[in-house]
Amino acid sequence: MQNVIAAGLGIGDDYPPRIMGVLNVSEESPYDPSVYDDPGEAAEYVDSELIAEGADIVDVGLESANKRFEVLSAEEELDRLDTALETIESVSGDAVFSIETRYGEVADEALSRGFDMVNDICGFADPRMPDVCRDHDAAVVKMASPPDLERPGAIEKVDDIYDALKREGLTDKTIVDPAFGGWSEAKTLADDRETFRRLREFRGLGQPILVSINRKNFLRELADRSTDEALPVSLAATSMAVERGAHVVRTHDVAETADAAKIGAAFARERLGDDELGVEELDVTSAAETARHLERLGADPDRADDATTRVFELSGLAAAERETLAAAAADAGVVFTTGTAGDLLAGSPAALARLRDAVTGASDRLGAIFDTVTRPKR
Repeated sequence: MQNVIAAGLGIGDDYPPRIMGVLNVSEESPYDPSVYDDPGEAAEYVDSELIAEGADIVDVGLESANKRFEVLSAEEELDRLDTALETIESVSGDAVFSIETRYGEVADEALSRGFDMVNDICGFADPRMPDVCRDHDAAVVKMASPPDLERPGAIEKVDDIYDALKREGLTDKTIVDPAFGGWSEAKTLADDRETFRRLREFRGLGQPILVSINRKNFLRELADRSTDEALPVSLAATSMAVERGAHVVRTHDVAETADAAKIGAAFARERLGDDELGVEELDVTSAAETARHLERLGADPDRADDATTRVFELSGLAAAERETLAAAAADAGVVFTTGTAGDLLAGSPAALARLRDAVTGASDRLGAIFDTVTRPKR
């Protein structure tokens, strides 16, 4: 996993989860507590409500990315940039400042005048953006998006989101954002939940991951909560996202989110490795996740079924069924071991498929068992 250094702030597996607080200087933005058009008031908000509560990064939005509003041109964004710059110059606390924009021209101006990194909500739809960020040696968040400057994040399916993040490549300092939220009319809450369920797959890109899930509809619906009531579900999802591999959490609720992220990090699985030896244990729980890493490494993703282990407990096997499995398991490359209270079956999806073929016809129950254990898992 590539770590990213953003103005001295480390982001990635080797660092604690980072919290990105939000400041909007856009009058269209829907979340009133974060919207300011006076630089002094904005700076006070950043110091007291964001940095003091644990924000490592402050993301400054020049316009609302909500699809209901007209998209500002680069010139219109630049007209608002002075307010953002006056704000960060007046902040007394220490944070990394990110400019949210879709335009390379705006990013270049912002980075030249004091901003530290870029949050590109259109995912390099402006082909100048990667070069601008490289020229400034700046970290950049690349949000999954069609190659269209007017359609940020308007992608529904996980595989398409993954492909969009790869499009136009990744800089050495890219942080990927799978773009949760209602960015298109076609995107459903189920699409967002599937993306969250498969969040570990995005580790296959080899770059740090940012999630923006604060009070999002796909979480609120599960608990039947309004936006004002949705903080608890956001915090639960934050811990889960960090445990699944997210490195940056973008939020309006900084202090609470920082606590939730610490819990997720504390209970995340340990990944063994040695940088000097070039050894890194990958965080995979399914063949689909393994396939993403194989693709990144230039290896054959079809080998994922050979490279992922699944473990099952079996109960109620007859003596003859146990004997059948024991006789065929070793040749199939599967571990089958019996115990007094049940049996354990472990192997890669490919090995389990070989064992299924070997015992087909031995009994209807074994056939039904292997229909279950060889079912593809996301």
